[in-house]
Amino acid sequence: MNQTASMNRGIQLEDILIAYRELKEIVLHTPLQKNQRLSEKYECNVYLKREDLQHVRSFKLRGAYYKMKSLTGEETKNGVVCASAGNHAQGVAFSCSQLGIHGKIYMPATTPRQKVDQVQLFGRDNVEIILIGDTFDDAFAKAMECCEKEERSFIHPFDDEKVIAGQGTTAGLSSYFKSVSPKTKCIGVEPLGAASMKYSFDEGKVSELESIDTFVDGAAVKCVGQMTYQLCKENLEDIVVVPSGQICTTILDLYNQHAIVAEPAGAISVAALDLYKEQIKGKTVVCMVSGGNNDIGRMQEIKEKSLLYEGLLYYFIVNFPQRAGALREFLDEVLGPNDDISRFEYTKKNNKESGPALVGVELKDKNDYEGLILRMNKKGFSFVEVNKDSNLFHLLI
Repeated sequence: MNQTASMNRGIQLEDILIAYRELKEIVLHTPLQKNQRLSEKYECNVYLKREDLQHVRSFKLRGAYYKMKSLTGEETKNGVVCASAGNHAQGVAFSCSQLGIHGKIYMPATTPRQKVDQVQLFGRDNVEIILIGDTFDDAFAKAMECCEKEERSFIHPFDDEKVIAGQGTTAGLSSYFKSVSPKTKCIGVEPLGAASMKYSFDEGKVSELESIDTFVDGAAVKCVGQMTYQLCKENLEDIVVVPSGQICTTILDLYNQHAIVAEPAGAISVAALDLYKEQIKGKTVVCMVSGGNNDIGRMQEIKEKSLLYEGLLYYFIVNFPQRAGALREFLDEVLGPNDDISRFEYTKKNNKESGPALVGVELKDKNDYEGLILRMNKKGFSFVEVNKDSNLFHLLI
């Protein structure tokens, strides 16, 4: 069936059930767990579908394997190629190893090292990894060139009927619920910095964002697929857009309070609960923890983004008065009893005693901010608040 016909027909319940039968011996049956803490917090029954516990620590294995298993020997004789921000790549790599197919895998150069290493681990000698460009869309363009030049079969990460049916066995659920439980509302969630589906909805057609924030790498796509757009238009009740700082707070909460390691795209559905808390009271809610491929090296960045979002971290360029003991006065009389210095560096190496310094202050309570500003002004410390100057912030932080 060609893609145009598939779009007209849509993904049916039978397509997902067929995919389920093909996949049940390959993928893990991941748990659906009620989370008591979240249930009490939001006054409803919150369940987490733990696809972070899947073989490749994300649901992407389902679509990749089902698509590749459906290909003929003629279609795989030159191998396959894909583009991915990391999780689809792992699914393709795992499938290449299982099915004995060679794959070329294109990923952005910004892909976390942990994901790159995992792709190599799952694919071993069956895959070749090419890191190129800054975004998924850059990698996608190069993968398509390879597809044409080497006559490889392209394994699309989302805009393909077999891939969608495979994901439908646990993650691409809107078509399934439309058939078996039409009263169930499916809510889409996107990061604020890469809300390409929401943008397309607003434009009334598939539309490309000019630029994106790649922090939520598993969901950082400039342009959604035509098939996925059509399915979402038909089946989604709403799309929620979540700031990256809120996602970071959720990642830390999932780790500290629930012992769950979630990547940014995996935590985004749980982060959206805050924005839907009034609508979900007294109801049953399932959040898809879609992936757990988080690089531990990113945790400091995640913590910082969370603190900034929660109003607990501020950066200042402080011009210390040219008098003895000014720095000690700042520490003793400007900082509050619960404030901490998280960063301190002089901006002029040749004038450390009285030159300006970049100072990061971490608060225990966001309400302590006004007192900090008041004391700096009262004590005569000239300062610039870096948080309020986006150009200065991105230059220095």
